[in-house]
Amino acid sequence: MSLQPFHLAIPVYDVPLARAFYRDVFGLEEGRSCEQWVDFNFFGHQLVIHEHPQTDSQQSVQTNAVDGHDVPVPHFGVVLEWEQWQSLANKLKAANIHFVIEPYIRFKGQVGEQATMFFYDPCGNALEFKAFKDMSQLFAK
Repeated sequence: MSLQPFHLAIPVYDVPLARAFYRDVFGLEEGRSCEQWVDFNFFGHQLVIHEHPQTDSQQSVQTNAVDGHDVPVPHFGVVLEWEQWQSLANKLKAANIHFVIEPYIRFKGQVGEQATMFFYDPCGNALEFKAFKDMSQLFAK
């Protein structure tokens, strides 16, 4: 499967704080930037943080129940390779990131079994990272 990089622009109410999070916690490479926005290489995709007043979803959490957990909505992230996901989970734990949903295996033994974890950036944007041992399960029903 060949994928094209996506472009995602997200609101942040504190650009320096969010910049430090994405650069230092994830180790993302910065691209173009100015005082109001920063481009990042987000696992081969273009993530842009844009200065914006705090949004409703950053102030109060909305969730949907999935596999017995309250999943924050909206959220974004990347599907990583299994070993990348485990490495990221360990890196985030070492950085004392507070998980909304701790790293675990969702739908264990079922169609769509996956590793997943949820947490927030410092401006309240929810992120999910997941991985599949069998990538054919990504869209399985």
